[in-house]
Amino acid sequence: MVNSMSNVAYSLLVSALAGLSTMFGSIFIFFKRTDKKILISSLAFAAGVMVCVSLTDLLPSSFSMIGNIYRLFPCFLVVMIFMVLGIIFSMLIDKYLPDNGYSDSNLYRVGLISMLAIILHNVPEGIATFIASSTDRNLGLSLAIAISLHNIPEGISISVPIYYATKSRLKSLGYTFISGISEFLGALLALIFLSRYINEFFMGCLFAVIAGIMLHISFYELLPTSFSYKNIKLTVFFFLLGFTFMFLSHVIL
Repeated sequence: MVNSMSNVAYSLLVSALAGLSTMFGSIFIFFKRTDKKILISSLAFAAGVMVCVSLTDLLPSSFSMIGNIYRLFPCFLVVMIFMVLGIIFSMLIDKYLPDNGYSDSNLYRVGLISMLAIILHNVPEGIATFIASSTDRNLGLSLAIAISLHNIPEGISISVPIYYATKSRLKSLGYTFISGISEFLGALLALIFLSRYINEFFMGCLFAVIAGIMLHISFYELLPTSFSYKNIKLTVFFFLLGFTFMFLSHVIL
């Protein structure tokens, strides 16, 4: 019983730390606010990370999970349908998100939509980390390290635009913290009841939806906003850097 409780505590702790690594992405809000190069590069880098996560992690995982149930064409069709649903969901959030009184309303919306997408992303990650840690501590730790690496640039996509829009470090940190702690929420959900009900089809569909949301945010929000500051070379360079960073972290870990 003691060992079981210890294992649960360890799994919850690992999940929480992996999620809160998102906070490290807030380091850029302590740089000089008037330097637009930080904003341009941060948005482009975050877009590169999200595109890479979608194309090399979420969609392949979705195909793999649903492919264990259906043949190739039905599997492809199901994944594409749920990915499109994710894109539509993100578009609806963008369309119906209430306006605000901040000087740069567009940046605020970018940060808020990014936060919502990353919360949706972090909850299943928290479930996966908790289950993996409960089964094998070393496996759970390895997974948590990998998740932490890509949570840091995801934190950038929230904290930087929120800070530049509101001029408030406290609000920027608060929004980033909410997205990070959602991974711990996923672990709690797994502990309480979800682990016995979640199946491969559900997770595969969820990953496809999240991939659609992240692709929409990257190509419709983050990159256009970065390009709007008219430094194309910087935007392209940091987009490719973000994509490469995420890809290499997948290969290494």
